Amino acid sequence: MLKNIIVSAARKHAQAELELHRANIEVYMRQVVGIGEHSDIIETIQKELDKMATAQDRLDMLDQHFKD
Repeated sequence: MLKNIIVSAARKHAQAELELHRANIEVYMRQVVGIGEHSDIIETIQKELDKMATAQDRLDMLDQHFKD
């Protein structure tokens, strides 16, 4: 029971991170002019993609090693 709660919480956290970074990328792509502190938009988007990849890796690991 406790294991399921922990795995579920970890899964929800990783899914939320995916959505957060996806939203950031959408903003960067739609509002490039309004983002003054990010002069290299491609690099900034790549960093967000890296963060998404980390979250997706967590989901994959949970599925691979902790799925009942």
